[in-house]
Amino acid sequence: MRSRSISKRKIQKDVIYSSELVEKFINRVMLDGKKSIARRIFYNAIKNSAEELKSEPFEVFTKIIDNVSPAVEVRSRRVGGANYQVPVPVAKDRQSTLAIRWIVAAARNKKGSKMEDRLAKEFVDAYKGEGMAIKKKMDVERMAEANKAFSHFA
Repeated sequence: MRSRSISKRKIQKDVIYSSELVEKFINRVMLDGKKSIARRIFYNAIKNSAEELKSEPFEVFTKIIDNVSPAVEVRSRRVGGANYQVPVPVAKDRQSTLAIRWIVAAARNKKGSKMEDRLAKEFVDAYKGEGMAIKKKMDVERMAEANKAFSHFA
């Protein structure tokens, strides 16, 4: 049988910070293919949160992603007719993907103001180690800690 290599999809770098991570974030914010609106939302949100935190925007963004990225998660594993939640370490690219997903979801769940304001508020909260995205990370890591007895099934 011939083995095939799986190539990853190439992500463009964003125009301001030349970062694939920023472009992934913009793509996650985007709705209905309206990327210019998603870019405006992200850049305004990161600028507003950086002004509030008195720091550089890209440094704020990287610290936010680091703060929200989980180290371990649980995966379902079927062993002998029973399902176990087995803790496994999270790969670096999945860490950033989960962090982006949780930040955007937390911002979308807040109602009552513009998306860029909600996103900026979530950025500030994540930078300080608070907020819904950080809570989600803690829940995932707490679940992994509670199930570490099953880690030998990994």
